[in-house]
Amino acid sequence: MIRVDFYHLQRSPLEQVLPKLCEKAYSTGKRIKIQLGTEERVSFVNSLLWTYNEESFLPHGSKKDGFSEEQPIFISADENNPNGAVLLVLADGAMPSLEVLQQYERVLNIFDGTNETSLNAARNYWKQIRELNADLHYWQQNERGVFEQKV
Repeated sequence: MIRVDFYHLQRSPLEQVLPKLCEKAYSTGKRIKIQLGTEERVSFVNSLLWTYNEESFLPHGSKKDGFSEEQPIFISADENNPNGAVLLVLADGAMPSLEVLQQYERVLNIFDGTNETSLNAARNYWKQIRELNADLHYWQQNERGVFEQKV
């Protein structure tokens, strides 16, 4: 059964949350795919993961970097999974088909809860995924920016 975690951003922007979630995911030793809404955001996140913290290193790349199948973390705006990732991170409105989701062990869907359009899209996506009988989890940032699981 696939596990899908929804991360509701309210205090911190994606630029602060995504690298931390990727560090945790990378520490598991599993390959990761980050799917974003546009190619422009792919370039932005690719740069972000090189520069967000001088003391951290997340090996990653995108189609432009080449060697897609060898990247421990692959960043893309499409549904392809060239690095054989088992963990999928979604952000910036990326919502792959339910068939694509089933190719992964775990999915992290990060959405901006301060944007009404993003919030409504996440709610609709939750309803679609629920039909897969997925193991769904919902995390919301508290006033300190720490994620708390809601039931």
